[in-house]
Amino acid sequence: MKRIFVSLIILFLITSTFQNKSEACSNLLITKGASADGSTFIAYTADSHTLYGELYFWPRMDYAPGTMVDVIEWDTGEWLCQIPQVAHTYNVIGNMNEFQLALGETTYGGREELVDTTAKMDYGSLIYLALQRAKTAREAIAVIADLMEKYGYRSEGESFSISDPNEVWIMEIIGKGPGKTGAVWVARRIPDGYICAHANQARITTFPLNDPENCLYSKDVISLAREKGWFNGKDEDFSFSDTYNPVDFDGARFCESRVWSIFNRVNKDMKKYEDYAMGYNLKNRMPLFIKPDNKLTVHDAFELMRDHFEGTKMDMNNDIGGGPYNCPYRWRPMAWKFEGKTYLNERAISTQQTGFSFIAQARSFVQSPLGGIFWFGVDDSYSTVYTPMYTCMTRVPKNFAKGNGSMMHFSDSSAFWIFNQVSNFAYTRYKDMIPEIRDVQKELEMKYINDIAGIDEKAAELYKENPDEAIEYLTNYSTSKGDMTFAVWKEL
Repeated sequence: MKRIFVSLIILFLITSTFQNKSEACSNLLITKGASADGSTFIAYTADSHTLYGELYFWPRMDYAPGTMVDVIEWDTGEWLCQIPQVAHTYNVIGNMNEFQLALGETTYGGREELVDTTAKMDYGSLIYLALQRAKTAREAIAVIADLMEKYGYRSEGESFSISDPNEVWIMEIIGKGPGKTGAVWVARRIPDGYICAHANQARITTFPLNDPENCLYSKDVISLAREKGWFNGKDEDFSFSDTYNPVDFDGARFCESRVWSIFNRVNKDMKKYEDYAMGYNLKNRMPLFIKPDNKLTVHDAFELMRDHFEGTKMDMNNDIGGGPYNCPYRWRPMAWKFEGKTYLNERAISTQQTGFSFIAQARSFVQSPLGGIFWFGVDDSYSTVYTPMYTCMTRVPKNFAKGNGSMMHFSDSSAFWIFNQVSNFAYTRYKDMIPEIRDVQKELEMKYINDIAGIDEKAAELYKENPDEAIEYLTNYSTSKGDMTFAVWKEL
C-alpha cells in the first residue's frame, strides 16, 4: 500500500501544476417543474485525488447558552476558530438536512487577489453550518451571508447549489481580498420548469437588481468592482462572471463543457453552443438555465452525472487515448506540450478522482422529516450505485460511515475502497467489464427507486402514531440498503 500511495502523491503533485478547477466538481440543479414527480434535485460530484468517500452525519442537537463550535477547514482539516453555537441544530445526512435543504458546490477560483487567507470561514464550513442551522434555501443564503460578514471568507471563488422542496438557487461568491472582511455574492433562483448546472466556472452574468423574489446579492458586489477598476458601466450591465471570473479557453473546455454536455443531453437546441464548450467561441456563451425537452426522473438525474461526452466531438470513448478497450478516462497531466504544440485531454463529469457524489431529492408532497432522500454513491459516478438515505435517519451504514478507512488506510469493510477496486479493475479492460457493472448497478438502483413508494406509505402511517418509530423505520431501511449495496459490490 505504501508504494501505491507514493505514486498517488506524485500524481497529485503533477496534477497540482495544472489548474485546480480542471480536477474539481460538477453540479446539476433541477426545479420542481422540470422533474417528473415534482421533486427538486441537486446532483453533485465531489472530485479530488485526495478526497475520501464517506457519508457525513450530524445529529440534531440542543446546546446551552455560551456553547462554542469549532470551525475546521473542509479541504485541509485545519482548525480555524471557534464561533458561538446556535441553540438547536438540525439532523444532517451528507449534504442534506431533515427539512430537505441541500447544498452542493464547485470551486471556480476567480481573481486570486481577492483570496483572504486570514479569514476564518471556508466554503465547506459555510455549507455544513448552514445545513445545521437553516430550514429553507433562502434561510441558507442568509446564514452563509451572515457568517461571511462576521468572520470573513478565506476560500477561492465558489458556486453553491442550494435547494429545498420548493425552490432551487445558484449562489456565487468571492472574497474581497486581505483587509476587507466578508465576500461579494449573487444568488439567483432557477425559474420553475428549468434546470441549471455549474462546473468550476462562474456562470451568473447580469442579474436583476430589483427582484428579491428571484435574485439576492451583497450590497457591494458592484461597488467593489468599481473600486478595483474592473467595471465602470451602468449597474444593470454589470456581469458577475465577466468581472470576477472571466471565462477563458480553460474555463470553457474543462468546465463549461461539462455544463454543456448535461444541457445537450436534455435539450435539442444546445448544439449551437458546442463551439463555446470547446473553447473556440467564448462570445457564444450559454444561458444560465435551460428548459429540458422532457421532465426528468431521479434516474435521469443519476444518468446525467454519468457522462464522458458521449456522442459529441469530445467523446472520450473513441479517441486514441481510449486504447484498445475504449477507456474514457485520462490520467494526468491534462495538458502537455510536444514539439512546440499544446495537446489536451477532456475533463468529463465522470472521473476517476471522485470521492463521493449524490443526488439530493426534496419532495414537497412528503412531509418533513420523512421527505428528503439523499441518494449517495462513492468513487467514480459512472460505476457507483446511488443508494437511498432518508435524511431523518439517526445513524449511517457502517460501510459508508466516517472513520471507516481513509485515503491512506485501506479498509476491507469500506464502501469507498470496494467501489474503488471494482472501477480500477474496469479501467484495465473497460469495454468488456463496464457492461457487466452497469447491469448490476441498474438492477440495484431500480430496485431502490421502486421501493420508495411503499416505504413512504409505511413511514407515513407510523408517523401518525409515533414519529420516533417512523424515523427508526426509515433509518433501518436506509442502513439495510447501504449494507446491501456494499455486499453486492464486494461480490462483484
